[in-house]
Amino acid sequence: MTLIQSWTVKAKRNPWFLAGVILPVLASALYFFLIASDEFVSESRFVIKAPNQRGGQVSSFANLIQTTGLSAGQEQADQVIDFARSRSALKKLATEVPVKQVYSGDGVDFLSAFPLPWQQDAFEDLYNYYTSKVSIARDTDTGLIVLRTRAYTARDAHLINERLLRQSEALVNELNERARTRAIAEAESRVAEAEQRVAAARRALAAYRNKAQLVDPLKQATGVVEIANRLIAERAALEAQLSTLQRLTPEHPSIPALRQRIASLTQEVDQQTARVVGGPGAISGKLPSYEALELEQELAAQLLVITRTSLEQARTEALKQQFYLERVVNPNEPDLPEYPHALRNVLTILGFALCLYFIIWMFVVGILEHAPED
Repeated sequence: MTLIQSWTVKAKRNPWFLAGVILPVLASALYFFLIASDEFVSESRFVIKAPNQRGGQVSSFANLIQTTGLSAGQEQADQVIDFARSRSALKKLATEVPVKQVYSGDGVDFLSAFPLPWQQDAFEDLYNYYTSKVSIARDTDTGLIVLRTRAYTARDAHLINERLLRQSEALVNELNERARTRAIAEAESRVAEAEQRVAAARRALAAYRNKAQLVDPLKQATGVVEIANRLIAERAALEAQLSTLQRLTPEHPSIPALRQRIASLTQEVDQQTARVVGGPGAISGKLPSYEALELEQELAAQLLVITRTSLEQARTEALKQQFYLERVVNPNEPDLPEYPHALRNVLTILGFALCLYFIIWMFVVGILEHAPED
């Protein structure tokens, strides 16, 4: 007696076996083998890398994986994965691909087409449907990110995968631009502040020069001191000459002239000294304010040089920290469908139905054995 004949005999004796096992298995076989639409799967693989990870020519796939630098770009990879699973990705995809028509077109069986019998034609239901057809995850063995898309034609599966991959590339570029703009904007802001400080210091120094009528008090004080020193030296020479004449020829007629000349030089020395120190308008009184303004200008100029150097460094670092999406495997256009796995699904339903039937049967038998006899 064959298995089918034994099940037929058992079904005639036990209608519950017919309803709980035979009918569900026959219905599932009818659906999966005759009605269920074929689904094609397109797969692509990529990795997020930094420019400094660009190496020489790789000789094998293992070398490629070794140079990917899994630690670098990990955060960007997680962001790409989260994006591909998000509603934003579906919204962008819907602007390039007629998603609803792809999953509800002609030839798609009623239990697979969008919207499903328990769903409505709403975006949230479409998103739930989308998440069941698109999967993206990191391959723990290779470190690559694997993107798999399912559709009812090979062309649609390839098209969706390609569009999602392009969106991921655009997202990485956008993240790079945000990071670069933020870092450079901060450096440029500091440069602008330093330039404003330099300009303010120069204006303050120019205003002080106009007010004090001095270009450089220190240089002018030095010049005045040099003039005074020359006058003092000249006076000393005349005083030595006068002393000699007074000692040798006290009645020499040039002595009065020498005395007058020495007195004039003394007066001139006092005047030059008063220009530097002592008076309310002396250069020494103007020097501290000038030196403070000049120091502020020098500090502002040095700060400007430092901030400009930091700006160049920020630009260089921004270029080094730019990431890019490198395709390792481009989306394929499959030749054969991968789903619905008809035989596996029917056998799974058969096993589940048999287990459920025998559990219920043992439960009922147990109750009957312990039931009180009349």
